[in-house]
Amino acid sequence: MDKAGNEMSLAARRQEMARPTPARERLSVLFDEGSFTELDAFVDGGVVTGYGYIEGVLAYAFSQDVLVKSGAVGRAHAAKVKKVYELAETNGAPVIGIFDSNGADMAQGGDALAAYGQMLRCANRLSGVVPQISVIAGVCGATAALIAAAADFVVMSKDAQFFLTPPFVAQADGAVEGAGSAENAAKAGVASFLCDDAIQASIKAREIVRMLPQNNLSPVPVFEFEDVPQEIDALSADALVRSVADAGSVTEAGEGFGDCAYTALGTLSGSTVGFISTARAKGCLSSDDMVKIARFVRTCDAFGIPVVTFVDSEGFAGSAQDELCGEIRQASKLAHAYAEATCPKISVVTGQACGGVFVALAGTNANADLTLAWDGAVISPMPPDGAVEFMWHDRLKGCEDLSKARQALVDEYKATEASAVKAASAGCVDSVIEPQETRAALVQAVLMLENKRSSRLPKKHSNNLM
Repeated sequence: MDKAGNEMSLAARRQEMARPTPARERLSVLFDEGSFTELDAFVDGGVVTGYGYIEGVLAYAFSQDVLVKSGAVGRAHAAKVKKVYELAETNGAPVIGIFDSNGADMAQGGDALAAYGQMLRCANRLSGVVPQISVIAGVCGATAALIAAAADFVVMSKDAQFFLTPPFVAQADGAVEGAGSAENAAKAGVASFLCDDAIQASIKAREIVRMLPQNNLSPVPVFEFEDVPQEIDALSADALVRSVADAGSVTEAGEGFGDCAYTALGTLSGSTVGFISTARAKGCLSSDDMVKIARFVRTCDAFGIPVVTFVDSEGFAGSAQDELCGEIRQASKLAHAYAEATCPKISVVTGQACGGVFVALAGTNANADLTLAWDGAVISPMPPDGAVEFMWHDRLKGCEDLSKARQALVDEYKATEASAVKAASAGCVDSVIEPQETRAALVQAVLMLENKRSSRLPKKHSNNLM
C-alpha cells in the first residue's frame, strides 16, 4: 500500500474511533472530559480499552462493544483486556470493566475459553491490589459473570442481565421469576448499586472510584467537606450515618441485600470511611446480613479504609433450622472478617449488643481498635430477657403479675448489670458518650488511628472464605 493509502487508512480509522457508540459513550462519562486515551484502537476485538483520569487520578477501563461481533469474546478481545490489567498492575491504578457482550466467539472454540480464562485470572490476580469496579451495562453471562462478580463493587443498569445460566433456561427449570434481572442481582447481593441506565451506571462507577485509594499502598483520599452541625438521627441506620458523616458524602452499597445490615461509603472530616450499621431493621442478623457486612469489611480493609460500625442488634439468627442452614458458619466468617482486618476499626454501641454480636463487631479485645457506647446502650453476655431468667428467676417467685414483674427485672438489669457504664468499668468499652458527641468522637478516633500499623502472622492465606 502506498503512502496515500496509509494516510487514508489512518484517517478512516480515526473517523471510526470518533464515531459515537454505546461503548465509547460510557467511557466518556466515566473519565474526565477529554482525558481518555484509547489503546489498541486498530485491533477489532469487540471491546474498547484505554486509560484516562477521574478527577485528575489515573484509571484504566475496558468497555465491551456489543455493536462489534455482538461483543463476542475471543483471542483479540482478551488480549486487549489483559493489557489493561497489566498496565493497572504496573502503575497501581483502578480498573473499571463495562460488560455488554452476548458471549464467546463460538467460531474460536477452545481459544474463546482460553480468552475467558486469561481475563478471569487477571481480575483475581489484582483483587485487593487495585480497586476494581464492574459495570453491567447489557448482557453479562456465564464465565463473564464470574469475572464481573470478582470486582470490589458491581454497578448494574436496571435493564441489564447478569447470570450464570441463561434466564430462559433457568425459568424453564423452575427458577424464580426474573432470573438474571438487576432486581434479583441486588437481592442476591451480587449487584451493589442499581442505576436507571448504562450511562448512569458509568457515572456511579466514577463516583465510587473517586472515593477509593488508587491501590492498596496508597493513602485514603481526602476531600473538602462541609462541617455542618447536625442533629443525631437514630431512627434508622441511613439517617444515623448521614447525620454523622460529612454532609452529602454518603453512598449506600448493597441496598437490596440483607434486612438489618446497612453499608455505605462516605467521608468523615474529608477522609473516606466505610460505615456499617446493624440497625437497618429491628431483628437478628441473618446470613445475608452477615455476608454483606463481612464482604464490605474485607473490601475496606484491602485498601486501608477505616471502618466505623454502629451496633444495635438483637443478635445472630439462631433457630435450630437457621443453624442447620449455615448461620453459625456465616457468623464465624463475619467475626473472622473483623478480626483479620488491619484497617482502623471503630465501633459505636448505640443500642443493644449482647454476646457474640458484641464480641464480633465491637469487642476491643478482639475486633475493634476503639469501642464507644452511647449512654443507655445495653451490653451483656446474653440478652437481658435470658439473663434475668438465668440469674434472677428466684425473684419472680410469688409475683401476681409475672409479665410485669419480669419486665421490671429486665429494665433493672439493663440499667445496672448491662449498662454502658458497667461495661466501661469492666474494660469492654473505651468511653461512654452522649449521642450528640458521636461525630466529634469519631473524627478524633479516625485521626488517632490514621497511622495504625498492624501485621499478620506469616501464612499463605486464612481458611475462612466469604
